[in-house]
Amino acid sequence: MKCMGIFPSHCGRYNRKSASGERLRSGGVDFAFDLQLFAGEKTEDPTAKRKQDALKKGQVGRSQEISAAFVLLAGFFALKMIGGTVVKDIMDYSVYIFGNLSFDINEETVMQLFIGIVILIAKTAMPLMVFIMIIGLAMNIVQVGFHFSMEKLSFNPGRLNPITGFGRIFSKRSLVELVKSLLKILIIGSLVYVYLSDELLQMPKLIFTDIFSGAAKVSEVVFNLAFKIIGLFMVMAVLDFMYQKWQHNQDLKMSKQEVKEEFKQQEGDPQIKGKIRQKQRQMAMARMMQEVPKADVIITNPTHFAVALKYESGMAAPVVLAKGQDAVAHRIKDIARESRVPIVENKPLARALYAAVDVGGSVPQELFQAVAEVLAYVYKLRHRHKKRFA
Repeated sequence: MKCMGIFPSHCGRYNRKSASGERLRSGGVDFAFDLQLFAGEKTEDPTAKRKQDALKKGQVGRSQEISAAFVLLAGFFALKMIGGTVVKDIMDYSVYIFGNLSFDINEETVMQLFIGIVILIAKTAMPLMVFIMIIGLAMNIVQVGFHFSMEKLSFNPGRLNPITGFGRIFSKRSLVELVKSLLKILIIGSLVYVYLSDELLQMPKLIFTDIFSGAAKVSEVVFNLAFKIIGLFMVMAVLDFMYQKWQHNQDLKMSKQEVKEEFKQQEGDPQIKGKIRQKQRQMAMARMMQEVPKADVIITNPTHFAVALKYESGMAAPVVLAKGQDAVAHRIKDIARESRVPIVENKPLARALYAAVDVGGSVPQELFQAVAEVLAYVYKLRHRHKKRFA
């Protein structure tokens, strides 16, 4: 019967799986799926280290448009607030200049005129410029935090590569920016046209008004149009900010292999770490076994646990020199027999000491009585042994 399925797997059954992927068999034909083809896909969210490295390089998800929108808003708002004062200062200085203008032009009068203009600019334009600069810096800090990177300012010969430059020009990001710019021009242009189409009809009437009334009307039209454009620009800037954050996260995404490699770099190769831990355990075990001959007594289970105790005059409590379970316990007992260290069987005491005291630790107070009885028994045996061979 001829197979009519869409996928080959519908027509056959699972036949063989290899290290490189899965193989399906249908009608005598093998269909191989190489799973390694998907290993390099950027499917994993960026790790904290990846984000931190990008931040150090100056790669941040921020929108220049939202900064520009707030700068425009702050600039026009400040100009509307202090515009009257600025105009008055300029008019007063103009009256002063033309009222005291002398046809005797020399170096001194030119210098006075220049100094006066500089002072006027400092009084009128400088506060506005400083305010706008503070707003611009504040918006960048709000977006990415207070961070300064020299990475973007450093010389990179790769930026002079024309092939790389053409790649950036005709990239997907450049296309998106072009579409955004065209949309901004279209939307803001439409708003300007709709607004001015009504206002321009009123402009000829300004011929019959005085210069101050005309200037006030033009100023009102300009500021109303500016705030409408800024409001629309603000909405687009917020959308652009959200898009830039999303795009930045997409650019930082990692493949599964990259995540594994980063984990190895941070935590170390698990196999190497395992070998290091194994070596450390072996060294600790060797040091512990070297302490067994110094013990006064070995308390055993007798088969599963062994604890080596030492007590000297001046000690607050006996100390555990070594302890072990199963194979380690047997090794402790073998060393004890070779070193002629007494071995005493006491099942509950051996279990209690093994569970309660670490190597190098002191016997707890609740076990003093039981340990003291064992040590007294050992000391009595040692005393008898000395008397026998005396």
